[in-house]
Amino acid sequence: MTLATDDPGTRTGATVTRTTGLVGLAGLTSLGAGAIHAAAIGVHSEHRPAVLAFTAVAAAQLAWGVLALVRGNRLVAVVGLLVGAGALAGWALAKVSGIPFVAGLDVAEPVQTADGLAAGLALASVLAVGAALWPEHDARPRLRAPLPLLAVGVAALTVFGMMTAGSHAHAGGDHHGSDGTVATGHEHEHEAADHVEDASAATVPYDPTQPIDLSGVDGVTSEQQAAAENVIAVTLHGLPQWADPAYAEANGFHSIGDGFTGIEHLINEANMDDDVILDPDVPESLVYDTSGGGRRLVAAMYMLKRGTPLEEAPDIGGNLMQWHTHDNLCYNAEGKVRGLTDADGACPAGLVKPVETPMIHVWLESHPCGPFAALEGIAGGRIPDGEEVLCDHAHGS
Repeated sequence: MTLATDDPGTRTGATVTRTTGLVGLAGLTSLGAGAIHAAAIGVHSEHRPAVLAFTAVAAAQLAWGVLALVRGNRLVAVVGLLVGAGALAGWALAKVSGIPFVAGLDVAEPVQTADGLAAGLALASVLAVGAALWPEHDARPRLRAPLPLLAVGVAALTVFGMMTAGSHAHAGGDHHGSDGTVATGHEHEHEAADHVEDASAATVPYDPTQPIDLSGVDGVTSEQQAAAENVIAVTLHGLPQWADPAYAEANGFHSIGDGFTGIEHLINEANMDDDVILDPDVPESLVYDTSGGGRRLVAAMYMLKRGTPLEEAPDIGGNLMQWHTHDNLCYNAEGKVRGLTDADGACPAGLVKPVETPMIHVWLESHPCGPFAALEGIAGGRIPDGEEVLCDHAHGS
């Protein structure tokens, strides 16, 4: 087989030759990646821009895959290289920072089985086409790729990827605005976004190792559920970068001196004064479990800008998420907790009470009261007037 220009007159001894196996393999893997992307369209159906993006990528990969199997010339190979490289670039952007101009894909997500397989097949396609286009320096014979056997293997991976695409957990609720703040509630195409979830629906305990499902809570809309699930997904993906407390301290975090309780908070003053919220790259506070003698990162404690009234905390996840504040703790000049307020709400001499600052936990581990549970007792803080302390038993461990 010769990969040549369409003009027969240009087929000289300098023409690059390649076996059909490489281009055929590229076609097969492109078909597999396209099929998985097509299967993922329905999972993102609430975001039309994401649907269009997945449709375009799937159509391009499927069309080129068919073309590569029936006409493997140089022009087709070059087009395939561009299609595969473009798909990989889009996937990498979605995983690292999100695609800001595509609603539904604008928040970074962790790699999951379906998209990982699609990316792997796209990479195989790019590598195969690249090898087919690489100039030969000798006339040594090349082995033909066993296409029938390869087809079986690619088909098996594709079917598995299509099946797992249906359980893909994606960040479909929130996105970061241009000023760094979190904006909630993408526009939904269907009125169902405003409907209340059926409280009788089967609920799934929160397990960070499994797909996130916060359904089944009375009074929570599908939009609020998606927003809460998004906060968890983004945190699970980004917060582990702070697992080493020494690294956190080297980057501006300091302990408030509560490690003796079994839970220790490290806070970052600079992050507390910016306009970014619910972002694991710049968290206001990190929560470590010290009960075992060391420090194990177990949660983020996201905080609003200092001085924000508790009543002005954003209603992002409805009944799934409850902000609280601490107006009973007293700190010394070094920022360590050293006492509690008296009956009049005042701190002892030499200690100060910080300004009101709403905050919320997002746990990396299962918790009896769900993924947004506050601590118990005095450490639980104050919640908005008229509310009861949230304990999400439906998703508790």
